Amino acid sequence: MEHILKWKDIRNLAIIATGTAIYIPQSIYQPYTEADRVRYIEKADLKEPIIFKTAHPDQWGVALDDAMKAKMKDLLDKDDNMFENCGPSVSIRLQWPGYRAWTKQIPTMDFKSPKGPITRAKLAKNIANCVKRFIEEKEKERMEMEADRRWRVGSRYIRVEDLILVSLHHISKGSWQPQLRLRTPLSDIQLRRLQSQVPHSTA
Repeated sequence: MEHILKWKDIRNLAIIATGTAIYIPQSIYQPYTEADRVRYIEKADLKEPIIFKTAHPDQWGVALDDAMKAKMKDLLDKDDNMFENCGPSVSIRLQWPGYRAWTKQIPTMDFKSPKGPITRAKLAKNIANCVKRFIEEKEKERMEMEADRRWRVGSRYIRVEDLILVSLHHISKGSWQPQLRLRTPLSDIQLRRLQSQVPHSTA
C-alpha cells in the first residue's frame, strides 16, 4: 500500500544533521478486520505525510523537547495550517516495540481568536505531549515478554528528550502516526540505565 511505502521512504529521504539515523522501529497501525482495512485505508483519502523540516541546521526533524517548550523558531513553515477539512479531532497512534498499541486524540482546531486549524508548530507540540504521555503511562508497565529491552521507555530509559519528530503519516481514515528517530545514541541511553543501577557510595 502506498502509505506504507511513504512511511518506509522517509528513512531514506530524510536529511539528518543532528541526533542519530536510528528510527524507533514501529509497526504501522492497521485496523483489525479486513472490512475495516478496506473502509478506513483503501477507500479513505489518505493525505501526504507532514514533514517537520528545520533550518540551522538544515534537516528533517524537530526535537520533541524543543517542541514541548515551543522553541521552534527554526521550524520551516511553522505557521502553515494543518488538518484542514479533517473533522474536529484526529487520533495519534504509537506502535512502540514491546508495548501494546497506544492512541490519543488531539484537536485539529486551535481555539484562540480567531479560531482556525492548528499550525505545524502547534501540531509538533501536541505530538510531543502525546509521546510524553505515552512514556509516562508505559513506564509503569512491563514490556512484552519477547520485547527488545533497548526500546524500553521511562526516566531511566528512553525519554522525550531523546527523541526527534521527523514526520507524521496518515495511516487510516482518522489516524496519524509519527515517525520518530533517536536524538541520543542507544549506547548513551544504555549507559544511563547502568549508572542508575549502581549504588551510590557514601563518604
